[in-house]
Amino acid sequence: MGHKIYDAVALGEYLIDFVPDGVSASGEPLLERNPGGAPVNVLAALAKLGNKTAFIGKVGQDPFGKYLRDVLIRQGIADEGLVLSRDAHTTMAFVHLDERGERSFHFVRQPGADALLTKVEVRPELTRGTRLFHFGSISLTSESSRQATLHAVEEARQAGAIISYDPNWRPTLWETNELGLIWMKSGLEQAHIVKVSDEELALLTGRPDADTPDLAAGAEELVLRYGLDVLLVTRGAAGTYYRTARYAGEVAASRVVTVDATGAGDAFMGAFLHRVLGSETKPADWSELELRSAVAFANAGGALATTRKGAIHSLGTLEEIEELLCRTR
Repeated sequence: MGHKIYDAVALGEYLIDFVPDGVSASGEPLLERNPGGAPVNVLAALAKLGNKTAFIGKVGQDPFGKYLRDVLIRQGIADEGLVLSRDAHTTMAFVHLDERGERSFHFVRQPGADALLTKVEVRPELTRGTRLFHFGSISLTSESSRQATLHAVEEARQAGAIISYDPNWRPTLWETNELGLIWMKSGLEQAHIVKVSDEELALLTGRPDADTPDLAAGAEELVLRYGLDVLLVTRGAAGTYYRTARYAGEVAASRVVTVDATGAGDAFMGAFLHRVLGSETKPADWSELELRSAVAFANAGGALATTRKGAIHSLGTLEEIEELLCRTR
């Protein structure tokens, strides 16, 4: 691929997560402001593990947007691809946690600044200057950011980058579920590495049962239909199922006490991509042992992120992840 400026570049939503944080003296719920957005969470995980990263996205020219830029800089993520919008406020998401720490979202995004990113605002030195390019499906939910995303992915792919994709399913952000599925599947056509939850696998394949028979068949279907190098199906406490053209199997989850699952999938993805960037061979050429080792590392990274509140603030260091791995073995 020649010399690249960045190890990883990601494009997508960047927003404010308001996360429950106890109650006030009068008994009303308190909300804590946190930086949010899956692509940035993945970059933050990669940066914390020592990789050189950059972000492409759009926030409002408002106090929240300034805060989010400052967060990028503090996390060691290059902000040259961050655009400030005068036409929309920074997107917000209000996070609800159930008794198990699982999340649901209410988005304030009609539109949010992230949805207004345009193709001409995508800097070619970022898409062409990276070893790995990561994106998700949230930036495919509006016409403007969809064009920008698909353009950026194509440029990165033509420049030889490994493409990773996380089709996060957020039904309230799509006009219809059918339209959402069409565009989510379009991302699969561009990717080498894909991470889905078991629920998202069922959605993308139309197989309603996430238990082992349908899980294996659904994973095989996606890998063969879209020519994926690696498909990772995250299943929470049940671990991760992996599928390539040659291998299929499961790796057990690391055991932890979960406090908040926000960002766990992104921490998992960042840890896995760290192993991809650290390898001398592409994942398509890995042995099954190397693949299983990378998935185990990613499981530990994801599990560790559930032991603390928030997304970026909950990410583990290399030493913490390796320590948890040792305890899991």
